[in-house]
Amino acid sequence: MKLLPPLTIEEVAGFLNASFDGDPSMTVSGINEIHMVEEGDLTFVDHPKYYDKALQSSATTILINKNLTPPDGKALIFSKDPFSDYVKLIKKHRSFCPSESNISPSAVIEEGTVIQPGCFIGNNVKIGKNCIIHSNVSIYDHCVVGNNVIIHSNSVIGADAYYFQRKNDSLRKLDSCGTVHIEDDVEIGALCSIDRGVSAETRIGKGTKLDNHVQIGHDTSIGKNCLIGAQSAIAGVTCIEDNVIIWACVIIDKDLVIGNGAIILASSGVSKSLEGNKIYFGSPAEEVRKRWKEIAIIRKLPEIYESLRKKDLI
Repeated sequence: MKLLPPLTIEEVAGFLNASFDGDPSMTVSGINEIHMVEEGDLTFVDHPKYYDKALQSSATTILINKNLTPPDGKALIFSKDPFSDYVKLIKKHRSFCPSESNISPSAVIEEGTVIQPGCFIGNNVKIGKNCIIHSNVSIYDHCVVGNNVIIHSNSVIGADAYYFQRKNDSLRKLDSCGTVHIEDDVEIGALCSIDRGVSAETRIGKGTKLDNHVQIGHDTSIGKNCLIGAQSAIAGVTCIEDNVIIWACVIIDKDLVIGNGAIILASSGVSKSLEGNKIYFGSPAEEVRKRWKEIAIIRKLPEIYESLRKKDLI
């Protein structure tokens, strides 16, 4: 999430009542969690396992719970509870704003677009030209929809990221301040859910088509001209490159890359990144010829067992 206008390190630390080490006039231009940081961003870290990752990231400012010396060109803000203070910053700069109408006055809807009865269009939403938004679709605040997009009934665009931290036998929510960006010529089936980025964006590329009951997790990027079958679920921070076909009931884990032109057959489970221009099947998904050979061998096991048993070999 970008901060407009940007803040100084001194201003951020003052708001959090925290001490800091670094140039007081250094600029914080955005707030981002560690997976999506860019130069100028503030991020947080609260576990020794991830100190190095945060300190070596592109983030310019790190909210941290250990008194360390900042690397060159960076600043540290010291906090007893970086997670909680990070959420305070989100709540201040992108707090929840209740809507007073089904279509917010701040939403921008361009010519030729049809909004069917029962839809909810949130604050600062942008919808392009010649779209059809069918009944009972909800598009949350700050989401962007391109031109010639069709969204079928009861889909939800921009729900919060599924992101929680376990702390003292409870689960703390990391509030979402990101967005969803749907590019031109996309079609989204009925009852789909596309979660907003935690602090950046979830993106659906131009020309991609989603069947019904598809779940897209936070900060995931779907490329151009992809097909995603019904009841498939893609976890957060995953990259699906262009021209990928994902058939029905496919489950894809987080932080993976599915290469350009890959095809994943129905009912597969993907637990590792897959190369492009190959066909995959199974759980865990493997190249289809390898998996079918394994299935053929498994079907022969009773015959092999009986043969060995008759020879008193088992």
